[in-house]
Parts: sequence; C-alpha cells; structure tokens
Amino acid sequence: MFGAWHDWDTARRHLAVLAPEVSAQRLGEAVAFAEEAHGDQKRPAGEPYVEHLLEVVEILVSGAGVHDEDLLVSAVLHDVVEDTDRTAEEVGERFGPRVEEWVGWVTKPNPEAHEDPAEVRDRYLLSLRSAPPEVLLLKLADRFSNVQRLDTHPRPEKRRSYYRETCRHLVPLAAGVPWFEAAFEEWREFYRHLEDGAPPATA
Repeated sequence: MFGAWHDWDTARRHLAVLAPEVSAQRLGEAVAFAEEAHGDQKRPAGEPYVEHLLEVVEILVSGAGVHDEDLLVSAVLHDVVEDTDRTAEEVGERFGPRVEEWVGWVTKPNPEAHEDPAEVRDRYLLSLRSAPPEVLLLKLADRFSNVQRLDTHPRPEKRRSYYRETCRHLVPLAAGVPWFEAAFEEWREFYRHLEDGAPPATA
C-alpha cells in the first residue's frame, strides 16, 4: 500500500535516499506548478489532489524502481492538461518535450458533441497499447494509485466498473512489465469480489 509521500517535504526526503540523482529542485518546481494548477481540487475520497500526484511518484520510485527524472516530473504533471486550464504547450515550455509528450499520451481527449464519451474513453485506453515504455509505466502507476484503495470510492457501482475496466485494459498492459505485473495480479485477486459478488478479501 502506497501513500506515505503525502506532501512534498516527505517525498523530497525519501527521494534523497532512493533516487539522489533526481533533481529535487526541478521536481519541486513541477509539484508547485501542479499544486497551483489543481488548486483546491479533491480526489473522490476527499483527499487533496496533490496526494495522488505524489503517490504516483512514490509508486514509480519505491515500487517500480524508476529513477528517470523526466518520467517522475511527468507523474507529477500527468493530470494538469486533462483536469485544469494548463496546456500541453505550457508543460513543454516549462519542463521539456519529453514531459510534454508523455503527459499528452495519458491525457484523455474530450469527446466531441456527436461522440459517445464511453467510446472515446475506450479508444483512449486501447491506444495505450502502442504507447512508449515510459508512458506505460506512468499510466500503470497512475491507475495503481487510483485503484489500490478501490473500496474507499464513495460510489459502489463506480468501484465495480473501475475494477472491470482495469482488468480489461490495464492488467494486460502490465504483462511483462517488471513489478507492475505482480502488483496488478495481487490487486485483482484482492478485489475479485467486485467482479463476481464473492465476499471481500480480509487480508
């Protein structure tokens, strides 16, 4: 279970030990950019949005062993284009073309007026099959953060639909990806009651 890096000071202390080659100044600038962009946005369970962003970094570093600085910056910024008024161009100008590209990959497109939002979402998830390896790591870490406490989501039907979607799209993407394959398999077993009505796991 991840979530210990709930603020930047805590994350910075852990990064100094686990990934000392990563620039704390640059990552801190990304955190400040994200905090300003997301403002008072909250996650579904009510926690500040920045906690999710830092949790994605924590999963990449502590779980998957990622030390790529651009990838960690992308983790902090992965929702700013999708969920705020910041643009991909702003991200690229501030943090470079690789970060802009990877954030772009994980930004879900807005459906046009004539499009079914569910179909647009499905196409987006299917498109990740051709994503660069770094994008797969980013998306897997993002989704693992979103689902590791799935039973805390306030809407039971959303828990079930998110479980099914994760098993359909993200678990296959994790196949052959070090650390994430095992993590998602364990997660799928723990939450299998959301699929077939079995009693929840107790450990």
